[in-house]
Amino acid sequence: MKLIRSFAMLLGLAAVTGCDKDAVQISSITAPVTGASVKFFHFGIDGPQVNFYANNNKVTAISSTTTSESTVGVAYGAVAAGNLYTALPVGQTTFQGRISATVDKDLPIANVAATLADGKAYSVYLSGFYNTTTKLVEGFVVEDAFPAEIDYSQALVRFVNASPNSQPMQLTVRNPTTGADVVVGGSIAYKAAGAFVGVPTGSYDLFTRTAGSTTNAIARTAVSFLAGRVYTISARGDMTVTSTTATNRPFLDNSLNR
Repeated sequence: MKLIRSFAMLLGLAAVTGCDKDAVQISSITAPVTGASVKFFHFGIDGPQVNFYANNNKVTAISSTTTSESTVGVAYGAVAAGNLYTALPVGQTTFQGRISATVDKDLPIANVAATLADGKAYSVYLSGFYNTTTKLVEGFVVEDAFPAEIDYSQALVRFVNASPNSQPMQLTVRNPTTGADVVVGGSIAYKAAGAFVGVPTGSYDLFTRTAGSTTNAIARTAVSFLAGRVYTISARGDMTVTSTTATNRPFLDNSLNR
């Protein structure tokens, strides 16, 4: 965990070179890393690009080649900081996604409160549908409660439901060669996360289904899981969209936790 957080801090330092005084501040990369580890997902449907803030401190940014802050931020469907964790102080924290573009610059589109504990990991999600009138989306925080000890005999996988108009869904991963299924936890409602479940190394087809249904709600093929790694599969998108290419279609996102 400390290795991941230290690496994220190093990348963060490189990413903000050339940014203005409001850019992310890294005070030290030589001292031992303490505090909480936080990952940021922008799954707010049709939402503008954002920078993430914690208690008014910017914690994600895009590198700039000028003396001004970049107007490019984290886009819908993306994970900030290259899918790495950011080390943050413990305690009561309000997370915000603030518009990165020139128009409505730094306007918060979400406020998400959480209490961070030392040594724990969390994921912050912008979610829901972006309201163009109020210029707001929803958001939530889940703890990434994977074991501290690495199990090199299998991968660990969990399911997070960030699709706002979905019914509670259960994730299943299927070995396409043998047809063997691994059910990943129970049925998960919107803004909730399931437990991490052991899955043998391999390439899998993924699908979610609602209770009692034999029809896939969302599906994705050829997702690989490696032993000793920890993964989060997140459902995002608008469940009413039937296009297979639309940006806001229902989708299963695969994010590496460790």
